[in-house]
Amino acid sequence: MKIMQNAKYLMHRLPPCFVAVLALGLFAGCKSEQSSSKMASAPSAATVAPAAASVPAPVAPPVRIKAGQATPYTDSEGNVWLPDQGFADGDTTDRSEDLQIANTKDPALYRTEHYSMTSFSYPVPNGKYIVKLHFAETFDGISGPGDRVFSFNVGGQDFKDFDVWVKAGGANRAYIETVNVVVTGGKLDITFTPKVENPEINGIEILPAS
Repeated sequence: MKIMQNAKYLMHRLPPCFVAVLALGLFAGCKSEQSSSKMASAPSAATVAPAAASVPAPVAPPVRIKAGQATPYTDSEGNVWLPDQGFADGDTTDRSEDLQIANTKDPALYRTEHYSMTSFSYPVPNGKYIVKLHFAETFDGISGPGDRVFSFNVGGQDFKDFDVWVKAGGANRAYIETVNVVVTGGKLDITFTPKVENPEINGIEILPAS
């Protein structure tokens, strides 16, 4: 306030040309203070920059996934199976707890399944693996050979016209397809292609090759 009073006094006492110069100087000073205030309140780029998306880290095998299961499962040998995951699409189902499954010590593994899927992917470090695919034909709508036929590709290896009934020797019988795989892209990829009915699977193991 004292500065403004002094400025008014000088404006009455000084000649007009000096008054104009003084007014311009006061105006420039106000603009400079406003600019400094705006710069101080502006957020920095680091404050508003979005966080970078995280990429899932490869999981070191062994990895066991029980298809169609919503909770972890422990088999007869003490191995823990992860709940259903890694499938791009499809659906899941489970059978009665008293359904008998032959050719296995772990019938519960084959009472849940993931079906109608087109692909499966799971991140693992590059290297050599043994992949075990677990199957059993437990759907009562399948009554014989040829009722369910599909193909799948495991890490670049094709399995054409796969029939669970034929491979297992009938319904409600466990069958394991073992595949040696070399992973180079940081993940194991499996694709499924239907031919008759939908593809189905009960479990997937990704084990380190010795």
